[in-house]
Amino acid sequence: MRNALLVVIGLLVMAIVLVSVYLTPDDLKQCSDVSNVDSSCMKADAIVVISGGNTATRTDEAIRLYNAGWADTLIVSGAAADTSGPSNAEVMKLQAVEAGVPEDAILVESFAQTTKQNAERTKELLVSAAGASMNRVILVTSPYHQRRANLEFTALAGDGITIINSPAPNDPDWSPLWWATPRGWWLAIGELVKIGAFYAGESR
Repeated sequence: MRNALLVVIGLLVMAIVLVSVYLTPDDLKQCSDVSNVDSSCMKADAIVVISGGNTATRTDEAIRLYNAGWADTLIVSGAAADTSGPSNAEVMKLQAVEAGVPEDAILVESFAQTTKQNAERTKELLVSAAGASMNRVILVTSPYHQRRANLEFTALAGDGITIINSPAPNDPDWSPLWWATPRGWWLAIGELVKIGAFYAGESR
């Protein structure tokens, strides 16, 4: 009985670790700062942050990356659930401007209501704003959402565009102890189901 319990606990721990690593790819984790030598840490053409979850935390990370010199353009994307007020993207822009990001360095996409629409409309914005010159993009979202966002953006980005993952740290919805809360499991399972749906759609 004890051995069986240990096996169950071991499998649960392994599942938690695998889910944590899978959902939260972080391509800049090994980068202390922007580097012209290490290709994985090179400056990007734009930083894209999408709303949802804890939008302010996501935006804070995008602002930090901008201020650290990771890109000269910041793109904020997302509609608001209440369309009678400002969009999430407009609120994110205000947050960035108040943090010192120049207004003319920010591109706003205010209509996306899903992750797929974030990707579609951001691609349109990139093309209309800069043609083919935006080919390296840092994507910022919540850690639990990073994998699915990357899949959607990579699928729609097109040839020659590289998506760099940089999930927002210190997200209140996704601490290292996410597995100890019902909400953590709700988010994790929800993302895995949506990722499965993404792949099912890709296979059709």
